[in-house]
Amino acid sequence: MSNALKILQKKCGCSPAGSFGPNTARGIVKHYDLSPERGAHLLGQVIHESGTFNYTRENLNYSAESMMSVWPHRFPTEESAKPYARNPKALAENVYLDENRGKKYKLGNDSKEKASLYIGRGFLQLTGYNNVKAFASDMGLPEVIEDPSLLEEDYAMDTAIWFFKKNNLWKICDEGVNDDAVKRLTRKINGGYTGLDHRIKETNRVYNWVK
Repeated sequence: MSNALKILQKKCGCSPAGSFGPNTARGIVKHYDLSPERGAHLLGQVIHESGTFNYTRENLNYSAESMMSVWPHRFPTEESAKPYARNPKALAENVYLDENRGKKYKLGNDSKEKASLYIGRGFLQLTGYNNVKAFASDMGLPEVIEDPSLLEEDYAMDTAIWFFKKNNLWKICDEGVNDDAVKRLTRKINGGYTGLDHRIKETNRVYNWVK
């Protein structure tokens, strides 16, 4: 487990054992004053996105083959992908630079420096300068703009809570714990339905713990 989970456990009054279970789930729900439905949906998504709290920083160390699978339009051939293979900085500068993204998917990364600095961090992989700036403003944490690595531990869960609120996802959570709600949340968070079955399974598991 990541150090971020231990920090979160201390914050929520749980034993910082570094493993996730019913007591930690209940502690998180209580600390953030969440309903069982909101807590289950939040944690179900977080578990999947973070590899059960193991990862709080995006890993862009892709092979050429993986890049072709994840970004088929950007890297249609092995030749186009090779310059970025096993080169996380160069890959971030390519895929997260605004000028390389569609109009609907701008991140506020108007330079290569921003594109490589504001990669996904936190339990829900908060990505892009605009998102980090908005989080910093809303939470009164200007220091995270200069040092976004703070999102990897100190504010890993706070970024997830913020994202749900900012994107009006609590409304979906309040409809209840069911497969359709998980699917719609997954679309909002993932942009697709990657890992949907696992997200459904974990959401229901957590719900049984906290309801």
